[in-house]
Amino acid sequence: MPATHHATERFLPLRPVEFQILLSLSRGERHGYGILIDAGERMGEPVKWGVGTLYRALRRLEEQGLIEESDRRPAPDQDDERRNYYRLTGLGGSVVRAEAVRLEALVRAARATGVLGTTGRQG
Repeated sequence: MPATHHATERFLPLRPVEFQILLSLSRGERHGYGILIDAGERMGEPVKWGVGTLYRALRRLEEQGLIEESDRRPAPDQDDERRNYYRLTGLGGSVVRAEAVRLEALVRAARATGVLGTTGRQG
């Protein structure tokens, strides 16, 4: 197995909030509130986790080296200086891809057993 597989394996499975954060950051640098909005749009409903959960997860992901704070800032008239912007690291990108592959395999297994129909809806 490639060395990157072993490096990512120890982070899996991700908590749902961590997976959502990494998915958001895979689309570009964002601040915390931007991550909440992006995740809600992707899920089709507001996220259920609060700001405290978000910032604890951000701190954990940063300590693990999966994300890092960004020095880049939007133009001053489009920014709030209190916001911290985050970006995905190379390792974070590998981990979010590995988690997506893991989840995809679980869905395939659910379909194979008949738990999920071919459309992904129960039936």
